[in-house]
Amino acid sequence: MSAIEFRDLLKSDKTLLDGYFRRRYYENAHFNFTNFYMWREPYHVQICEEDDVLFMTSEWEGVLQAIQPFGEEERMQEAIGKFLRYFEDVGRDFRMVGIEESFAEELRLYPEAEFEIREDRDAEDYVYLAEKLISLSGRKLHSKKNHLNAFRKLYPQAEYLPITDELITACKIEMNNWYKLRLQDEPEDPFIGWERKAIMEILNDFHYFDLKGGAIRIDKRIVAFTFGEQLNKDTAVIHVEKADPDVRGAYPAINQGFAEHEWSGMTYINREEDMGHEGLRKAKESYKPEKLIKKFNATRIK
Repeated sequence: MSAIEFRDLLKSDKTLLDGYFRRRYYENAHFNFTNFYMWREPYHVQICEEDDVLFMTSEWEGVLQAIQPFGEEERMQEAIGKFLRYFEDVGRDFRMVGIEESFAEELRLYPEAEFEIREDRDAEDYVYLAEKLISLSGRKLHSKKNHLNAFRKLYPQAEYLPITDELITACKIEMNNWYKLRLQDEPEDPFIGWERKAIMEILNDFHYFDLKGGAIRIDKRIVAFTFGEQLNKDTAVIHVEKADPDVRGAYPAINQGFAEHEWSGMTYINREEDMGHEGLRKAKESYKPEKLIKKFNATRIK
């Protein structure tokens, strides 16, 4: 029997996970309770705390995947051994995904096994200077500034508002409108439904997740909303950003407004990965990231 005994991730695990994620400086946008909880069902996220280390797994299309363990640096070599034994005990090939660069080095140093470690470009996070997302100054962001100015000229009555209990219902209505439009474009994409469910869960208990949120309102209707949280000491992470595609400039407006009103005290803003979607990559690159957070996948080869 393996020393690691996994169980499903629960809502009540927030304090446990928060404690582990705050112990060290992580840059991966996924390393926070909100992200794992939102995607716990489609990815079958499971956890186990063992000897002051947090172990996590996910499963997609029948493939079991390890998440890098969380805990003090001196415990990581032992944690790798425990993970390898667990995969052997359950008869699955060892695979670890979304690894940060520092943990990839831990795998390379592990003496009792060898791993093939590959960089995963589709999973890399786009990180921007907060001050640049706020000011949109400079030649490289000139077109973004133009879009924002056009929005303000078209909708002088538009207002930025922090998400409060009074706005939650209006945000849900906008979410459903967005969902219907996306479903028309990509009816076969299961992620659209999973994402809708996940966002609704967060909005239904917004205070519990300790997030910051913002919305753009035009004539009593929410046309865009977003939410995120502090990821580490100098970085905020944006979990969700939705806007009415028919309202020109709504996306630049919520992007800039949220950064200005909620994250001006942060150095960086992490806007997550592009998942290999060409349109999303183009959109994220157009904001001129300051850096990309590299992520790696590993498989055991010996």
